[in-house]
Amino acid sequence: MGEWKRVAWLEEYRFLIHHVDGRIRVRRLPGEQLLPSCTAGHTQAGGGGIMLWRTFSWAVLRLVVVVEQTIKAANYLNIIADQLHPYMAFVFPTGNGIFQQDNAPYHKARIVLGWFEEHTDEFHLMSWRLNSPDLNPMEHIWDVMELQLRAQAPPCPNISTLRDHCLDIWYNLSPVMYQKLVASMPRRVATVLKAKGGATRY
Repeated sequence: MGEWKRVAWLEEYRFLIHHVDGRIRVRRLPGEQLLPSCTAGHTQAGGGGIMLWRTFSWAVLRLVVVVEQTIKAANYLNIIADQLHPYMAFVFPTGNGIFQQDNAPYHKARIVLGWFEEHTDEFHLMSWRLNSPDLNPMEHIWDVMELQLRAQAPPCPNISTLRDHCLDIWYNLSPVMYQKLVASMPRRVATVLKAKGGATRY
């Protein structure tokens, strides 16, 4: 458990103004399938949204980076140099921190891996297997945020309001919640090993 407390977890996630998950259910009688009252319109691309880049550890949540463009290796390098580097230095001043990222192409770019290699005396990059089960506890935080966001009324009318609501939810997350997620990592790994990489409840 002690080692997991030294991990900073990274995840990007796109929040949409209109949540689109394909799970709209309508109860209707035979012959009613084309009635306007039994159909639902669709907003292209969810009406727009924002991409948030966030990291957290047992100790503290990290400031959010709102990404307004497609992330490429150069953009990502700027983010880790400007945002991740000071975070790791602050949270893990003895240089024993571990940073987790998945295997997105821009995470594995030569210039990015070269930067991490230059900073190995300050923190370590966790090895993350290709096509591995997603054990990142950040996924659960996204779910919590989505539920809180969709429970708000009225819904977000525009990108600016969506961003403000997302940031407000993030900064008010309970430390107990995200520390429990970190504490669950030994159980998560054991469950995946038992399932031999197959599906688990996580």
